[in-house]
Amino acid sequence: MPKLVGKEVGPIGFGLMGLTWRAKPQPAEKSIEAMKTALSLGANAWNGGEFYGTPEYNSLHLLNQYFTKYPEDADKVVLSIKGGAKPGQVAPDGSRENVRRSIDECLKLLDGKKSLDLFECARVDPNTRIEDTISYIAEYVKEGKLGGISLSEVSAKSIRRAHKVHPISAVEVEISLWATEPLENGIATTCAELGIPVIAYSPLGRGLLTGHWKTLDDLPEDSPLRGWPRFTPESFPENVKLVEQVEKIAQKKGVTPAQIAVGWVLAQSRNNGFGDLIPIPGATTPERIKENMQAAQLDSDDLAALGKILQNFTPVGGRYPDFIAHLSHA
Repeated sequence: MPKLVGKEVGPIGFGLMGLTWRAKPQPAEKSIEAMKTALSLGANAWNGGEFYGTPEYNSLHLLNQYFTKYPEDADKVVLSIKGGAKPGQVAPDGSRENVRRSIDECLKLLDGKKSLDLFECARVDPNTRIEDTISYIAEYVKEGKLGGISLSEVSAKSIRRAHKVHPISAVEVEISLWATEPLENGIATTCAELGIPVIAYSPLGRGLLTGHWKTLDDLPEDSPLRGWPRFTPESFPENVKLVEQVEKIAQKKGVTPAQIAVGWVLAQSRNNGFGDLIPIPGATTPERIKENMQAAQLDSDDLAALGKILQNFTPVGGRYPDFIAHLSHA
């Protein structure tokens, strides 16, 4: 079993973003039901964000509600929270003042109901040395207010620089059938060398790899993805071709495309020596969580078929809009 900050976690985790990062989040009781389902199925590595939602209602508020209702679950969950952005802005600020503000706010919202196992700045601040930012977070580890430090959307070089200042407990990057860069650019191999687990966010390609979206009209009306580079009217028809190919393999195995997608991420760890890769698919209903937790078991023929598909497929459009894309893998 993989470990985070010395605690065993399931091979598949749970992302909280979809529960609060919408124009109209679903009722809290529905989200709490989804969270309880995830934990009951062994997904005890939970990933949230200070900015997943609004200052008035984000994933920290929801976590407080959950652990108020289920205090006995607090020690069962390994919680990782992203923060470090300028308040109200999509811009990183790794200064000591802002890092302390962000961690203090997270701890305040958790209100002692749950410890903060991991904290990570969502992006590397180009105006603050990563060594300095890590040293500021490390102050909280030394004070016993934080279990460990993780990184998000960083390059292999940044991982090494950060790890020299304080041991890094996890690195979170996007990995899926349409986001394979960390497996090719040294991020995964660097983490394996240093013994750092990789948290693979968006293993379902932001929902595309579920196979539920055939056209742009299928996206929820309030989806923040509308207008993102891979979801424009020009790029979406090309990108959905990947799903069509994955669906053929899923049909032969009697599973869903989502189960193939999660199974593929798990297989990279097992077969390619990348160390622990922990996918954290997000979902808002117990039904989808149950589906995601039943990852397809892929044999060598399946992996070869998927490899051939990827050799002949190049995603159209970047992973993020321009205003944040330049900060990825920094």
